[in-house]
Amino acid sequence: MATAAERTAMRRAITLAARGLGATSPNPVVGCVILDAAGEQAGEGFHQRAGGPHAEIHALREAGERARGGTACVTLEPCNHTGRTGPCAQALVEAGVHRVVYAVGDPNPQATGGADTLRAAGVQVEQGLLADEAEAGNSAWLTSVRLGRPYVLWKYAATLDGRIAAADATSRWITSPEARADVHRLRAEADAVVVGSGTARADDPQLGVRGIEGATQPLRVVVDTGATAVRPGARVLDPTAPTLIAVADDAEAGHLPEDAVLRLPRAAQGPGLDIDALLAALHGRGIRSVLLEGGPVLAGSFVSAGAVDTVVGYLAPVLLGAGPAALADAGISTISQALRLHVTESVRIGPDLRITAVPVPARKGN
Repeated sequence: MATAAERTAMRRAITLAARGLGATSPNPVVGCVILDAAGEQAGEGFHQRAGGPHAEIHALREAGERARGGTACVTLEPCNHTGRTGPCAQALVEAGVHRVVYAVGDPNPQATGGADTLRAAGVQVEQGLLADEAEAGNSAWLTSVRLGRPYVLWKYAATLDGRIAAADATSRWITSPEARADVHRLRAEADAVVVGSGTARADDPQLGVRGIEGATQPLRVVVDTGATAVRPGARVLDPTAPTLIAVADDAEAGHLPEDAVLRLPRAAQGPGLDIDALLAALHGRGIRSVLLEGGPVLAGSFVSAGAVDTVVGYLAPVLLGAGPAALADAGISTISQALRLHVTESVRIGPDLRITAVPVPARKGN
């Protein structure tokens, strides 16, 4: 049974883990707090970057000899394999830790088994403390391991009547500066930002993170099936961050930098590229989280493919009455096929409202 000190330590570990968002892929975000034998905090740490020390190692280094006989509170089961770093389970044993409390079991078959190693060495082990909170903080990586594709967060900004632009195609700015700054936070937490050809033509977006000191720039991806939207000199080709232009296998893309072109099969039905193939290609490059920024046609393709894990909508207190909707054809033709969502958060961002929701499984008979 976890103590009050361990619960406090795990909450701190979950907060620490979030500092690694956007910088650890293909590894998870992890936080760790070491309590000494008296239950006082002795050290803390988080996984800061792929290839660097894991959270447990940072925390053990800070704790030093105070770790002996103490407790480690970790958001994810300590790893049990040697990759670019050694196994954390063994490091905890060697440090003389008496007890390990972790929130979520490691679903990665290459790394799991840390709890068994700890128990075999005589360490007390408890799983499940604040598991829901820790899982929510690591949802991108856990989704990627369980589904074998990147976690996808679809973000859009719209008026209260659901329009993302006016009838004359103008859209700057529907939402407030505060909401736009919040989008840069989402970019900083993602491994890749994805837009479609319509957005590339209309906005010539740069897609980098701005206003967040020390942020890791995400991979910029433009889904440009016919290789007609991104031209030489486009802002997305600047040196701010790496870029991929996803084009059809048969597209003429000689005008694009060769190393930026990603060729993919066309969708079996409808326009565009095969979304599953796109996500598989990104996953193969170490991308574990995707921020899908638009536009409505590409978003419809992702929804139709069942590849949206979270929806974040920024709603401005504005009415337009005409103009494109946030979501185009998603293969939904009747109300019984509607993708139902569960709202997990509703927050005021400046004058706007940010709503976060996740798909819920369809009920039988719907």
